[in-house]
Amino acid sequence: MAIGVKAVYVSYVAHVLAVVGAILVLVWCVSFRGGLAWEATNKSLIFNNHPVLMFIGFIVIGGQAIMSYKSLPLKKAEKKLIHLVLHAIALALGIIGIYTAFKFHNESNIANLYSLHSWLGIGVISLYGIQWLFGFVVFFYPGGAPQLRRESLPWHVLFGISVYILAVGTAALGYLEKLTFLESSGVAKYGSEAFLVNFTAIVTILYGSFVIFTILSKAPPEDEHDHGYSAIEHE
Repeated sequence: MAIGVKAVYVSYVAHVLAVVGAILVLVWCVSFRGGLAWEATNKSLIFNNHPVLMFIGFIVIGGQAIMSYKSLPLKKAEKKLIHLVLHAIALALGIIGIYTAFKFHNESNIANLYSLHSWLGIGVISLYGIQWLFGFVVFFYPGGAPQLRRESLPWHVLFGISVYILAVGTAALGYLEKLTFLESSGVAKYGSEAFLVNFTAIVTILYGSFVIFTILSKAPPEDEHDHGYSAIEHE
Protein backbone atom coordinates (compact mmCIF):
# COMPACT_ATOMS: atom_id res chain seq x y z
CA MET A 1 0.00 0.00 0.00
CA ALA A 2 1.26 3.47 -0.87
CA ILE A 3 -0.16 6.98 -0.57
CA GLY A 4 -0.29 8.67 -3.98
CA VAL A 5 2.10 11.46 -2.93
CA LYS A 6 5.86 11.53 -3.34
CA ALA A 7 7.61 10.61 -0.09
CA VAL A 8 10.04 13.51 -0.34
CA TYR A 9 7.15 16.02 -0.24
CA VAL A 10 5.59 14.41 2.83
CA SER A 11 9.01 14.36 4.51
CA TYR A 12 9.23 18.16 4.15
CA VAL A 13 6.32 18.50 6.57
CA ALA A 14 8.07 16.14 8.98
CA HIS A 15 11.28 18.21 8.76
CA VAL A 16 9.38 21.40 9.60
CA LEU A 17 7.69 19.71 12.56
CA ALA A 18 11.08 18.45 13.75
CA VAL A 19 12.49 21.99 13.79
CA VAL A 20 9.40 23.37 15.54
CA GLY A 21 9.49 20.59 18.13
CA ALA A 22 13.21 21.08 18.78
CA ILE A 23 12.69 24.80 19.34
CA LEU A 24 9.77 24.17 21.69
CA VAL A 25 11.55 21.57 23.84
CA LEU A 26 14.64 23.81 24.09
CA VAL A 27 12.54 26.85 25.03
CA TRP A 28 10.81 24.77 27.69
CA CYS A 29 13.99 23.34 29.23
CA VAL A 30 16.12 26.47 28.94
CA SER A 31 13.70 29.37 29.40
CA PHE A 32 11.12 27.80 31.71
CA ARG A 33 13.14 25.11 33.52
CA GLY A 34 16.45 26.99 33.96
CA GLY A 35 18.77 25.35 31.43
CA LEU A 36 20.82 22.19 30.96
CA ALA A 37 23.67 20.82 33.07
CA TRP A 38 25.49 17.55 33.65
CA GLU A 39 26.53 18.46 37.21
CA ALA A 40 24.55 20.99 39.24
CA THR A 41 23.29 21.79 42.72
CA ASN A 42 19.87 22.20 41.19
CA LYS A 43 19.28 18.61 40.10
CA SER A 44 16.40 19.61 37.85
CA LEU A 45 18.97 21.00 35.41
CA ILE A 46 20.33 17.47 35.04
CA PHE A 47 16.86 16.13 34.27
CA ASN A 48 16.34 18.80 31.60
CA ASN A 49 18.79 16.92 29.40
CA HIS A 50 16.33 14.03 29.28
CA PRO A 51 13.49 15.55 27.21
CA VAL A 52 15.98 17.33 24.93
CA LEU A 53 17.99 14.18 24.18
CA MET A 54 14.94 11.95 23.89
CA PHE A 55 13.09 14.24 21.49
CA ILE A 56 15.91 15.66 19.35
CA GLY A 57 18.24 12.70 19.68
CA PHE A 58 15.86 9.74 19.71
CA ILE A 59 12.52 10.76 18.18
CA VAL A 60 13.74 13.23 15.55
CA ILE A 61 16.93 11.51 14.41
CA GLY A 62 15.23 8.11 14.63
CA GLY A 63 12.46 9.44 12.41
CA GLN A 64 14.98 10.86 9.96
CA ALA A 65 16.64 7.44 9.79
CA ILE A 66 13.32 5.83 8.90
CA MET A 67 12.43 8.44 6.27
CA SER A 68 15.88 8.39 4.68
CA TYR A 69 15.27 4.98 3.16
CA LYS A 70 12.12 6.18 1.42
CA SER A 71 12.58 9.86 0.61
CA LEU A 72 16.22 10.27 -0.44
CA PRO A 73 16.92 9.92 -4.20
CA LEU A 74 20.15 8.01 -3.61
CA LYS A 75 21.52 4.59 -4.41
CA LYS A 76 20.44 1.70 -2.21
CA ALA A 77 23.89 1.25 -0.61
CA GLU A 78 24.12 4.95 0.27
CA LYS A 79 20.64 5.00 1.82
CA LYS A 80 21.37 1.84 3.76
CA LEU A 81 24.48 3.44 5.31
CA ILE A 82 22.63 6.68 6.17
CA HIS A 83 19.77 4.64 7.64
CA LEU A 84 22.16 2.60 9.78
CA VAL A 85 24.26 5.54 11.00
CA LEU A 86 21.28 7.75 11.89
CA HIS A 87 19.68 4.92 13.85
CA ALA A 88 22.97 4.35 15.69
CA ILE A 89 23.13 8.05 16.62
CA ALA A 90 19.49 8.00 17.76
CA LEU A 91 20.11 4.89 19.87
CA ALA A 92 23.26 6.37 21.48
CA LEU A 93 21.57 9.67 22.33
CA GLY A 94 18.51 7.81 23.60
CA ILE A 95 20.66 5.76 25.96
CA ILE A 96 22.35 8.92 27.24
CA GLY A 97 18.94 10.56 27.62
CA ILE A 98 17.68 7.67 29.74
CA TYR A 99 20.88 7.75 31.79
CA THR A 100 20.28 11.43 32.63
CA ALA A 101 16.85 10.51 34.06
CA PHE A 102 18.47 7.84 36.25
CA LYS A 103 21.21 10.28 37.25
CA PHE A 104 18.63 12.88 38.26
CA HIS A 105 16.62 10.35 40.28
CA ASN A 106 19.66 8.90 42.02
CA GLU A 107 21.10 12.29 42.98
CA SER A 108 17.68 13.51 44.13
CA ASN A 109 16.85 10.36 46.14
CA ILE A 110 13.90 9.57 43.89
CA ALA A 111 12.91 5.99 43.08
CA ASN A 112 13.60 4.68 39.57
CA LEU A 113 11.25 2.84 37.21
CA TYR A 114 8.02 3.46 39.10
CA SER A 115 5.87 4.78 36.23
CA LEU A 116 4.40 3.48 32.99
CA HIS A 117 6.51 6.02 31.09
CA SER A 118 9.74 4.64 32.57
CA TRP A 119 8.73 1.01 32.00
CA LEU A 120 7.87 1.69 28.38
CA GLY A 121 11.02 3.76 27.96
CA ILE A 122 13.28 0.88 29.00
CA GLY A 123 11.30 -1.48 26.79
CA VAL A 124 11.50 0.81 23.76
CA ILE A 125 15.24 1.47 24.02
CA SER A 126 15.87 -2.28 24.42
CA LEU A 127 13.74 -3.17 21.39
CA TYR A 128 15.36 -0.37 19.40
CA GLY A 129 18.79 -1.78 20.21
CA ILE A 130 17.74 -5.30 19.21
CA GLN A 131 16.28 -3.97 15.96
CA TRP A 132 19.49 -2.09 15.14
CA LEU A 133 21.72 -5.10 15.86
CA PHE A 134 19.49 -7.34 13.74
CA GLY A 135 19.57 -4.88 10.85
CA PHE A 136 23.33 -4.50 11.10
CA VAL A 137 24.04 -8.24 11.08
CA VAL A 138 21.46 -9.31 8.50
CA PHE A 139 21.41 -6.36 6.08
CA PHE A 140 24.82 -4.73 6.51
CA TYR A 141 27.67 -6.81 7.94
CA PRO A 142 28.37 -9.65 7.57
CA GLY A 143 24.96 -9.81 5.89
CA GLY A 144 22.60 -12.73 5.66
CA ALA A 145 21.90 -14.92 2.65
CA PRO A 146 19.67 -13.31 -0.02
CA GLN A 147 16.70 -15.49 0.93
CA LEU A 148 17.12 -14.59 4.61
CA ARG A 149 17.18 -10.89 3.76
CA ARG A 150 14.07 -11.17 1.58
CA GLU A 151 12.15 -13.08 4.22
CA SER A 152 13.35 -10.86 7.07
CA LEU A 153 12.68 -7.50 5.40
CA PRO A 154 8.90 -7.28 5.94
CA TRP A 155 9.32 -8.23 9.60
CA HIS A 156 12.23 -5.82 10.03
CA VAL A 157 10.15 -2.98 8.61
CA LEU A 158 7.03 -3.87 10.60
CA PHE A 159 8.98 -4.25 13.84
CA GLY A 160 10.83 -0.98 13.25
CA ILE A 161 7.62 0.96 12.60
CA SER A 162 5.98 -0.58 15.67
CA VAL A 163 8.91 0.32 17.92
CA TYR A 164 8.96 3.88 16.58
CA ILE A 165 5.22 4.35 17.16
CA LEU A 166 5.71 3.02 20.68
CA ALA A 167 8.58 5.48 21.17
CA VAL A 168 6.38 8.42 20.16
CA GLY A 169 3.64 7.23 22.51
CA THR A 170 6.15 6.88 25.33
CA ALA A 171 7.37 10.42 24.71
CA ALA A 172 3.79 11.71 24.91
CA LEU A 173 3.37 9.91 28.25
CA GLY A 174 6.58 11.55 29.43
CA TYR A 175 5.28 15.04 28.70
CA LEU A 176 2.06 14.21 30.55
CA GLU A 177 3.90 12.78 33.55
CA LYS A 178 6.30 15.72 33.89
CA LEU A 179 3.57 18.33 33.44
CA THR A 180 1.43 16.58 36.06
CA PHE A 181 4.33 16.78 38.55
CA LEU A 182 4.92 20.44 37.71
CA GLU A 183 1.26 21.35 38.10
CA SER A 184 1.12 19.60 41.46
CA SER A 185 4.11 21.76 42.47
CA GLY A 186 2.43 25.03 41.56
CA VAL A 187 2.72 25.48 37.80
CA ALA A 188 -0.53 27.01 36.51
CA LYS A 189 -2.73 24.50 34.70
CA TYR A 190 -3.66 27.11 32.11
CA GLY A 191 -0.36 28.96 32.17
CA SER A 192 2.14 29.47 29.36
CA GLU A 193 4.38 26.58 30.44
CA ALA A 194 1.51 24.09 30.52
CA PHE A 195 0.40 25.29 27.10
CA LEU A 196 3.96 24.96 25.77
CA VAL A 197 4.42 21.40 27.07
CA ASN A 198 1.07 20.23 25.72
CA PHE A 199 1.75 21.82 22.35
CA THR A 200 5.21 20.21 22.25
CA ALA A 201 3.57 16.83 22.85
CA ILE A 202 1.15 17.46 19.97
CA VAL A 203 4.02 18.42 17.66
CA THR A 204 5.86 15.24 18.70
CA ILE A 205 2.84 13.11 17.77
CA LEU A 206 2.38 14.97 14.48
CA TYR A 207 6.05 14.50 13.62
CA GLY A 208 5.80 10.78 14.29
CA SER A 209 2.66 10.60 12.16
CA PHE A 210 4.35 12.26 9.20
CA VAL A 211 7.31 9.92 9.53
CA ILE A 212 4.86 7.05 9.04
CA PHE A 213 3.08 8.90 6.20
CA THR A 214 6.46 9.33 4.49
CA ILE A 215 7.24 5.63 4.40
CA LEU A 216 3.73 4.92 3.11
CA SER A 217 4.22 7.40 0.25
CA LYS A 218 5.72 6.94 -3.21
CA ALA A 219 9.46 6.35 -3.35
CA PRO A 220 11.65 8.07 -5.98
CA PRO A 221 11.46 6.31 -9.39
CA GLU A 222 14.98 4.90 -9.12
CA ASP A 223 13.95 3.02 -5.96
CA GLU A 224 11.11 1.01 -7.49
CA HIS A 225 13.15 -2.19 -7.67
CA ASP A 226 15.13 -1.76 -4.46
CA HIS A 227 14.57 -4.22 -1.64
CA GLY A 228 13.86 -1.43 0.82
CA TYR A 229 10.68 -0.01 2.27
CA SER A 230 9.27 0.22 -1.26
CA ALA A 231 9.37 -3.58 -1.45
CA ILE A 232 6.59 -3.75 1.09
CA GLU A 233 4.23 -1.90 -1.26
CA HIS A 234 4.45 -4.67 -3.83
CA GLU A 235 3.77 -7.59 -1.53
